[in-house]
Amino acid sequence: MIQVEHVHKNYGNTPIIKDVSLNIEKGKLTALIGPNGAGKTTFLNMIGCLTPFDEGKIIIDGVDTHHWNRNDLAKHLAILKQKNSLNAQITVRELFAFGRFPHMKGKIGPKCRELIKQSLKYLGMEEYEHTYLKDLSGGQLQRAFIGMVLCQDTDYILLDEPLNNLDMKYSVQIMNILRNLVDEMGRTVVIVLHDINFAAAYADQIIAFKEGEKFIDDLSTSVIQKRVIDELFDMNVEVIEHNHQNYCLYYQDRKQFFVHSVQELNEFKKVVNQ
Repeated sequence: MIQVEHVHKNYGNTPIIKDVSLNIEKGKLTALIGPNGAGKTTFLNMIGCLTPFDEGKIIIDGVDTHHWNRNDLAKHLAILKQKNSLNAQITVRELFAFGRFPHMKGKIGPKCRELIKQSLKYLGMEEYEHTYLKDLSGGQLQRAFIGMVLCQDTDYILLDEPLNNLDMKYSVQIMNILRNLVDEMGRTVVIVLHDINFAAAYADQIIAFKEGEKFIDDLSTSVIQKRVIDELFDMNVEVIEHNHQNYCLYYQDRKQFFVHSVQELNEFKKVVNQ
Protein backbone atom coordinates (compact mmCIF):
# COMPACT_ATOMS: atom_id res chain seq x y z
CA MET A 1 0.00 0.00 0.00
CA ILE A 2 1.03 3.59 -0.64
CA GLN A 3 0.06 5.89 2.24
CA VAL A 4 0.11 9.65 1.76
CA GLU A 5 -0.14 11.71 4.94
CA HIS A 6 -0.69 15.48 4.95
CA VAL A 7 1.61 16.15 2.01
CA HIS A 8 2.28 19.73 0.88
CA LYS A 9 4.28 21.02 -2.08
CA ASN A 10 5.04 24.63 -2.98
CA TYR A 11 6.83 26.15 -5.96
CA GLY A 12 8.14 29.37 -4.50
CA ASN A 13 5.18 30.96 -2.75
CA THR A 14 2.64 29.07 -4.86
CA PRO A 15 1.06 25.99 -3.26
CA ILE A 16 0.78 23.11 -5.74
CA ILE A 17 -0.29 20.27 -3.45
CA LYS A 18 -2.27 21.22 -0.34
CA ASP A 19 -2.48 18.86 2.63
CA VAL A 20 -3.26 15.68 0.69
CA SER A 21 -3.86 12.44 2.60
CA LEU A 22 -4.98 9.18 0.96
CA ASN A 23 -4.22 5.49 0.51
CA ILE A 24 -3.53 3.69 -2.76
CA GLU A 25 -4.48 0.04 -2.45
CA LYS A 26 -2.14 -2.68 -3.63
CA GLY A 27 -3.23 -4.82 -6.59
CA LYS A 28 -5.54 -2.15 -7.99
CA LEU A 29 -5.57 0.24 -10.93
CA THR A 30 -5.91 3.78 -9.59
CA ALA A 31 -6.56 6.72 -11.92
CA LEU A 32 -5.65 10.31 -11.09
CA ILE A 33 -7.98 12.77 -12.80
CA GLY A 34 -8.77 16.48 -12.66
CA PRO A 35 -8.44 19.75 -14.59
CA ASN A 36 -5.15 20.93 -16.07
CA GLY A 37 -2.89 22.32 -13.39
CA ALA A 38 -4.68 20.46 -10.61
CA GLY A 39 -1.43 18.83 -9.37
CA LYS A 40 -1.84 15.29 -10.72
CA THR A 41 1.62 14.97 -12.29
CA THR A 42 3.34 16.65 -9.35
CA PHE A 43 1.60 14.23 -7.01
CA LEU A 44 2.62 11.22 -9.11
CA ASN A 45 6.23 12.42 -9.25
CA MET A 46 6.29 12.85 -5.47
CA ILE A 47 5.20 9.24 -5.00
CA GLY A 48 7.91 8.19 -7.46
CA CYS A 49 10.52 10.26 -5.58
CA LEU A 50 11.20 12.42 -8.66
CA THR A 51 9.86 15.58 -6.97
CA PRO A 52 10.54 16.41 -3.31
CA PHE A 53 7.70 17.59 -1.11
CA ASP A 54 7.79 20.18 1.67
CA GLU A 55 5.69 18.61 4.41
CA GLY A 56 4.07 15.29 5.24
CA LYS A 57 4.93 11.67 4.60
CA ILE A 58 4.68 9.17 1.76
CA ILE A 59 5.00 5.57 2.91
CA ILE A 60 5.40 2.65 0.52
CA ASP A 61 4.77 -0.80 2.00
CA GLY A 62 5.44 0.50 5.49
CA VAL A 63 8.66 2.36 4.70
CA ASP A 64 8.91 6.16 4.50
CA THR A 65 10.19 7.19 1.06
CA HIS A 66 12.95 9.20 2.76
CA HIS A 67 14.31 5.91 4.12
CA TRP A 68 14.26 3.95 0.87
CA ASN A 69 17.58 3.30 -0.81
CA ARG A 70 17.14 4.55 -4.40
CA ASN A 71 18.28 1.32 -6.01
CA ASP A 72 16.06 -0.76 -3.72
CA LEU A 73 13.11 1.52 -4.50
CA ALA A 74 13.78 1.08 -8.25
CA LYS A 75 13.29 -2.67 -7.73
CA HIS A 76 9.98 -1.96 -6.04
CA LEU A 77 8.51 0.97 -7.99
CA ALA A 78 8.77 2.08 -11.63
CA ILE A 79 7.65 5.42 -13.02
CA LEU A 80 7.13 6.41 -16.65
CA LYS A 81 6.97 10.12 -17.33
CA GLN A 82 4.72 11.73 -19.93
CA LYS A 83 7.56 12.67 -22.25
CA ASN A 84 10.22 10.07 -22.92
CA SER A 85 12.96 10.69 -25.41
CA LEU A 86 16.21 8.88 -26.08
CA ASN A 87 18.75 10.37 -28.42
CA ALA A 88 20.70 7.11 -28.65
CA GLN A 89 19.89 4.82 -31.56
CA ILE A 90 18.65 1.77 -29.71
CA THR A 91 16.32 -1.10 -30.47
CA VAL A 92 13.18 -2.19 -28.65
CA ARG A 93 15.05 -5.09 -27.08
CA GLU A 94 17.79 -2.78 -25.82
CA LEU A 95 15.16 -0.47 -24.30
CA PHE A 96 13.56 -3.42 -22.51
CA ALA A 97 17.00 -4.34 -21.17
CA PHE A 98 17.33 -0.90 -19.57
CA GLY A 99 14.57 -1.94 -17.21
CA ARG A 100 16.84 -4.60 -15.74
CA PHE A 101 19.52 -2.11 -14.67
CA PRO A 102 18.43 -1.79 -11.00
CA HIS A 103 18.66 -5.57 -10.67
CA MET A 104 21.72 -6.45 -12.74
CA LYS A 105 23.66 -3.17 -13.18
CA GLY A 106 23.88 -3.73 -16.93
CA LYS A 107 24.86 -7.41 -16.73
CA ILE A 108 22.18 -9.28 -18.63
CA GLY A 109 21.87 -12.82 -17.27
CA PRO A 110 19.60 -15.74 -18.16
CA LYS A 111 16.73 -14.45 -15.97
CA CYS A 112 16.90 -11.05 -17.66
CA ARG A 113 16.89 -12.55 -21.14
CA GLU A 114 13.88 -14.70 -20.29
CA LEU A 115 12.01 -11.75 -18.79
CA ILE A 116 12.74 -9.62 -21.85
CA LYS A 117 11.55 -12.45 -24.10
CA GLN A 118 8.31 -12.90 -22.13
CA SER A 119 7.70 -9.13 -22.00
CA LEU A 120 8.10 -8.82 -25.77
CA LYS A 121 5.57 -11.62 -26.20
CA TYR A 122 3.16 -10.23 -23.60
CA LEU A 123 3.11 -6.80 -25.25
CA GLY A 124 2.95 -8.15 -28.80
CA MET A 125 6.32 -6.58 -29.64
CA GLU A 126 8.21 -9.69 -30.78
CA GLU A 127 8.31 -8.63 -34.42
CA TYR A 128 9.74 -5.23 -33.40
CA GLU A 129 12.46 -6.68 -31.17
CA HIS A 130 15.29 -5.38 -33.37
CA THR A 131 13.48 -2.26 -34.62
CA TYR A 132 14.98 1.11 -33.70
CA LEU A 133 12.77 3.31 -31.54
CA LYS A 134 12.82 6.10 -34.14
CA ASP A 135 11.10 3.75 -36.60
CA LEU A 136 8.12 2.95 -34.35
CA SER A 137 4.67 4.50 -34.48
CA GLY A 138 3.40 6.44 -31.46
CA GLY A 139 1.44 3.48 -30.11
CA GLN A 140 4.32 1.07 -30.65
CA LEU A 141 6.74 3.44 -28.93
CA GLN A 142 4.47 3.77 -25.92
CA ARG A 143 4.21 -0.01 -25.68
CA ALA A 144 8.01 -0.20 -25.87
CA PHE A 145 8.42 2.16 -22.91
CA ILE A 146 5.81 0.20 -20.96
CA GLY A 147 7.87 -2.89 -21.82
CA MET A 148 10.92 -1.27 -20.23
CA VAL A 149 8.86 -0.63 -17.07
CA LEU A 150 7.52 -4.20 -17.17
CA CYS A 151 11.07 -5.57 -17.34
CA GLN A 152 11.93 -3.52 -14.27
CA ASP A 153 9.70 -6.10 -12.54
CA THR A 154 8.27 -3.88 -9.81
CA ASP A 155 5.18 -4.18 -7.64
CA TYR A 156 4.17 -0.58 -8.36
CA ILE A 157 3.93 1.04 -11.80
CA LEU A 158 3.31 4.80 -12.07
CA LEU A 159 2.37 6.27 -15.46
CA ASP A 160 1.88 9.93 -16.37
CA GLU A 161 -0.61 10.31 -19.23
CA PRO A 162 0.50 7.24 -21.23
CA LEU A 163 -2.39 7.80 -23.68
CA ASN A 164 -1.15 11.25 -24.68
CA ASN A 165 -1.18 11.65 -28.51
CA LEU A 166 -2.51 8.12 -29.07
CA ASP A 167 -5.58 7.37 -31.16
CA MET A 168 -8.51 5.33 -29.84
CA LYS A 169 -7.17 1.98 -31.01
CA TYR A 170 -3.77 2.35 -29.35
CA SER A 171 -5.32 3.91 -26.24
CA VAL A 172 -7.54 0.87 -25.78
CA GLN A 173 -4.56 -1.44 -26.33
CA ILE A 174 -2.51 0.33 -23.67
CA MET A 175 -5.37 0.35 -21.15
CA ASN A 176 -6.06 -3.35 -21.75
CA ILE A 177 -2.38 -4.09 -21.14
CA LEU A 178 -2.40 -2.12 -17.89
CA ARG A 179 -5.63 -3.74 -16.73
CA ASN A 180 -4.13 -7.16 -17.43
CA LEU A 181 -0.98 -6.28 -15.46
CA VAL A 182 -3.24 -5.73 -12.47
CA ASP A 183 -5.59 -8.68 -12.99
CA GLU A 184 -3.14 -11.30 -14.28
CA MET A 185 0.16 -10.27 -12.69
CA GLY A 186 -0.93 -8.62 -9.46
CA ARG A 187 0.76 -5.30 -10.17
CA THR A 188 -0.38 -2.00 -8.71
CA VAL A 189 -0.87 0.65 -11.40
CA VAL A 190 -1.30 4.38 -10.74
CA ILE A 191 -2.06 6.37 -13.87
CA VAL A 192 -2.72 10.02 -14.69
CA LEU A 193 -5.58 10.22 -17.19
CA HIS A 194 -7.36 13.08 -18.96
CA ASP A 195 -10.03 10.89 -20.54
CA ILE A 196 -12.69 10.45 -17.87
CA ASN A 197 -14.27 7.52 -19.70
CA PHE A 198 -11.05 5.51 -19.77
CA ALA A 199 -10.81 6.07 -16.02
CA ALA A 200 -14.43 4.96 -15.68
CA ALA A 201 -13.93 1.82 -17.78
CA TYR A 202 -10.63 0.57 -16.40
CA ALA A 203 -9.90 2.00 -12.93
CA ASP A 204 -10.83 0.40 -9.62
CA GLN A 205 -10.22 3.61 -7.72
CA ILE A 206 -10.32 7.22 -8.92
CA ILE A 207 -8.62 10.08 -7.12
CA ALA A 208 -9.62 13.52 -8.39
CA PHE A 209 -7.59 16.66 -7.79
CA LYS A 210 -8.69 20.27 -8.10
CA GLU A 211 -6.48 23.29 -7.41
CA GLY A 212 -3.91 21.15 -5.63
CA GLU A 213 -6.37 19.52 -3.25
CA LYS A 214 -7.87 16.06 -3.13
CA PHE A 215 -11.38 16.60 -4.45
CA ILE A 216 -12.68 13.04 -4.14
CA ASP A 217 -11.21 9.58 -3.62
CA ASP A 218 -13.58 6.68 -4.18
CA LEU A 219 -14.58 3.74 -6.37
CA SER A 220 -14.94 4.69 -10.03
CA THR A 221 -18.74 4.27 -10.02
CA SER A 222 -19.03 6.70 -7.11
CA VAL A 223 -16.78 9.31 -8.75
CA ILE A 224 -18.43 9.23 -12.19
CA GLN A 225 -21.55 11.03 -11.04
CA LYS A 226 -22.99 14.19 -12.58
CA ARG A 227 -22.74 16.34 -9.47
CA VAL A 228 -19.11 15.29 -8.95
CA ILE A 229 -17.90 15.80 -12.52
CA ASP A 230 -19.84 19.06 -12.94
CA GLU A 231 -18.15 20.58 -9.90
CA LEU A 232 -14.74 19.06 -10.60
CA PHE A 233 -14.48 20.44 -14.15
CA ASP A 234 -16.88 23.39 -13.88
CA MET A 235 -19.00 21.94 -16.66
CA ASN A 236 -22.51 20.70 -17.28
CA VAL A 237 -22.10 17.04 -18.26
CA GLU A 238 -24.46 14.17 -18.83
CA VAL A 239 -23.72 10.86 -17.15
CA ILE A 240 -25.06 7.70 -18.77
CA GLU A 241 -25.01 4.08 -17.62
CA HIS A 242 -23.82 1.21 -19.80
CA ASN A 243 -23.29 -2.34 -18.54
CA HIS A 244 -23.58 -1.15 -14.93
CA GLN A 245 -20.85 1.45 -15.44
CA ASN A 246 -21.20 5.23 -15.60
CA TYR A 247 -19.72 7.26 -18.48
CA CYS A 248 -19.64 10.97 -19.27
CA LEU A 249 -20.99 12.86 -22.25
CA TYR A 250 -19.20 16.18 -22.03
CA TYR A 251 -19.88 17.79 -25.36
CA GLN A 252 -21.49 21.23 -25.30
CA ASP A 253 -24.72 22.05 -27.11
CA ARG A 254 -23.61 23.83 -30.30
CA LYS A 255 -26.57 26.22 -30.36
CA GLN A 256 -26.00 27.32 -26.77
CA PHE A 257 -22.27 27.62 -27.40
CA PHE A 258 -22.89 29.69 -30.54
CA VAL A 259 -25.21 32.11 -28.72
CA HIS A 260 -22.75 32.44 -25.87
CA SER A 261 -19.84 32.99 -28.32
CA VAL A 262 -21.74 35.70 -30.25
CA GLN A 263 -22.53 37.52 -27.02
CA GLU A 264 -18.89 37.40 -25.95
CA LEU A 265 -17.76 38.54 -29.40
CA ASN A 266 -20.12 41.54 -29.35
CA GLU A 267 -18.88 42.54 -25.91
CA PHE A 268 -15.30 42.24 -27.11
CA LYS A 269 -16.02 44.44 -30.14
CA LYS A 270 -17.52 47.12 -27.90
CA VAL A 271 -14.34 47.25 -25.84
CA VAL A 272 -12.08 47.33 -28.91
CA ASN A 273 -14.10 50.12 -30.56
CA GLN A 274 -14.16 52.38 -27.51
